[in-house]
Amino acid sequence: MTSLARRAGIAAVTAGLLATVAGCAGSGGSDEGGGAGSGGGDEASLILITPTPIGSNNFLQLAVEGLEQAGEEYSASVDVYESEDPTSIQQNIDAALREQPDIIIGVSFSVLDQFTQAAQDNPDQQFLLVDTSPEEEIENVTSAVFKEYEATYLTGVEAGLLAEAGGVGVVAALDTPFIHRWIDPFFAGAQSVNPGVATAVQYVGGDNPFGDQARAKAQALILAEGGAQYIQAAASGGNTGVFEAAAEAGFKAFGVDTNQCLDSPGNVVDNAIKRVDVALLEGVGEVLDGNTGGLTAYGLKEGGVGLTGLEEGVEDSQCLIADYPEVIEQVSAVRDQIVSGELEVEDPLTAG
Repeated sequence: MTSLARRAGIAAVTAGLLATVAGCAGSGGSDEGGGAGSGGGDEASLILITPTPIGSNNFLQLAVEGLEQAGEEYSASVDVYESEDPTSIQQNIDAALREQPDIIIGVSFSVLDQFTQAAQDNPDQQFLLVDTSPEEEIENVTSAVFKEYEATYLTGVEAGLLAEAGGVGVVAALDTPFIHRWIDPFFAGAQSVNPGVATAVQYVGGDNPFGDQARAKAQALILAEGGAQYIQAAASGGNTGVFEAAAEAGFKAFGVDTNQCLDSPGNVVDNAIKRVDVALLEGVGEVLDGNTGGLTAYGLKEGGVGLTGLEEGVEDSQCLIADYPEVIEQVSAVRDQIVSGELEVEDPLTAG
């Protein structure tokens, strides 16, 4: 039996993304016998700490889904501590450490520095990081990262095949090596099938680069005015602004992480999927089995990234790519080349 509680900062909340299951203590712990880490019984206990409120963030929603799957799979109590900012991230880490769960889980690079310090200060506590990893291996930190650039290359191939006289663009949160995983491969994929296609990028920036819908929309409109027909949205919570711009200006967009075609039907071609739920579930299993530390990278071959258009049920996905079976066939062939190693996509994060 699993239980799920969510906290906003340190305060416990009982309503949110998922219904709270009866028996979950308001302090974030479980009344179902206690977690194994706290010595209250044999049930395992997992605490997920988010970098920001979950809200409409598809990436964080998927992490919570993975946590619930882990709870079901391993009969573990599961809690979510939602953070507001770096200060509350630290407060939530401190609160989680007091609970002594079997695993404290963090998602995204926004929690990396604080998790790294906490792991070094608490060597007997196991940590799982998803979508980020410490620069140097720490024995009690297990990490799962993604080869996002492989999926983004494929959305670029789709854009290049679909683009006619116009160009392709990217609205990105920031100009950093990591974020370029959604920029450079997209352009490379488009140019691999359409060598003359024009490319352009705009950055959201500002005080809230990962959640500013208005700025993301404005940057998308700039790209559209410059002739971009297909635009990769890589602005996290700001992607909704890109989709709004697509509806107004007539270009088509690509989503990320989850099926964002559902968020804006008629405006989104496909999505570069990142299976955060899969990585979190498998990471929990590894730690509970005693295989702690180390790093696992999830790419196309491992099933950690992909496209909605290459999944079963694409006809019901509301993604525009469903109307182009010939493009899906070509992209599927490119996917197979990457999986087999015949085609290697350069990682902007490690490229010299």
